[in-house]
Amino acid sequence: MTRTVESYEQAVEFLFNRVNFERLSGMQYSADDFKLDRMRDLLRRLGDPHESIPAVHIAGTKGKGSTAAYTAAILTAAGFRVGLFTSPHISAFEERMSVAGCIPAPDELVELVRHVAPVVAELDKDPGHMSPTYFEIATALAWIYFRQQGAAIAVLETGMGGRLDATNLCRPAACVITTISRDHTRQLGSRVEQIAREKAGIVKPGVPVVSGVTDGEARAVIAETCRRHNAPLFELGRDFHCRYRPATIGGQTTVEGTVDVTAPHRHWEGLRLPLVGEHQARNLALSLMAVEALAEQGWQIPAEAAAAGLATLRWPGRIEVVQRDPTVIVDTAHNWEAVAALLRTLDESFSARRRLLVFAATRDKDVAGMLRQLLPRFDTVIVTCFQNNPRQIPVDRLAETVRGLTDRMFHTVPDAASAWKLACRLATTDDLICVTGSFFLAAEVRELIAGSVPAARTSGVSATSP
Repeated sequence: MTRTVESYEQAVEFLFNRVNFERLSGMQYSADDFKLDRMRDLLRRLGDPHESIPAVHIAGTKGKGSTAAYTAAILTAAGFRVGLFTSPHISAFEERMSVAGCIPAPDELVELVRHVAPVVAELDKDPGHMSPTYFEIATALAWIYFRQQGAAIAVLETGMGGRLDATNLCRPAACVITTISRDHTRQLGSRVEQIAREKAGIVKPGVPVVSGVTDGEARAVIAETCRRHNAPLFELGRDFHCRYRPATIGGQTTVEGTVDVTAPHRHWEGLRLPLVGEHQARNLALSLMAVEALAEQGWQIPAEAAAAGLATLRWPGRIEVVQRDPTVIVDTAHNWEAVAALLRTLDESFSARRRLLVFAATRDKDVAGMLRQLLPRFDTVIVTCFQNNPRQIPVDRLAETVRGLTDRMFHTVPDAASAWKLACRLATTDDLICVTGSFFLAAEVRELIAGSVPAARTSGVSATSP
């Protein structure tokens, strides 16, 4: 018997009690656990809310959340009511979904969960089948919210992979594949071409595909998939281009980064980039190419919507400067490629007397690979453990990994709060503190700095409803 959901706390408890692959070790599940038939049945019993809303569908190893945020901001500035679905969240579950920049209020989330809970209970009784998962229910809740709020278009970030992802039942008007590298190898495959095949599973017949993938083998897989589905393919560096002028942060002055993007039918020059780093310029270029693909289909999107949308964008945890004197950066990098992008950005945009690293990680990640890059680039290293997810690596195990990579001294502390206090005690006003390694560490430290969940109930895209 499903317990009646009467409060926000009960709604969140209902969700968190579901099977949640974001909180399971990768050794506890495989690709066999991901079944679109289960998601298809869930949506059917909810009235197929996804059928009437076109989508921009975004997959990739990294950059898909930022690309989704850019796209939603630009489309909102063009006058459309945009539904945005991303994962994971930073502070509160409902951050995953928004319409016109607004996330569900607590009572709205309760009503959404009340709507879906009886259907989930019916599916739970289906013998021989795995019950709907946390991410599948989250995706269904987003579709219901989008329909209730009158969204004209949805921008969707895949959770993992693409082919079997719960978001892959959408009706895309454009698809985007940001980057491809090794991550979630147990579920997606150990070779880049295997991972590319899973990501390219979002490609639909005749639907334009925008790609930022540079690896040769992965590019070949995507190109072949597009040919097979007669889907037009637009590749960054071949069909559209971007030029980035880096931001300068530190000292007495701050200069924002800008980017020029040239697409087949439009050119944007000197766009202010609200997120820091060359990789973010590439993400913006992917977004603008997707917007152009929509415009070619008849969507009325003026060129000036790009600058207007970017002016509204807030996207936490992506090389986010949360404090100055000392400069404090919170970043969600959790794989080799994301760490490499972080370090490139620190070098090109941030000046500091000393760098301090606060690091924690989840299991089943290439922790040694991340630390090999990070350790030589910081003067002081603090390893710790977040508390809000059971996939965390205990501090003693993380310390063993660090000792296997370096003979230098480093600090170990049991939790994020202690790590933050130690970093503040060790840093001077001319230093830089970088918190990275996991979404979950970023979330805990952001809350320590900000106090709690922000009072304004908005997503990362700030906008006025059209």
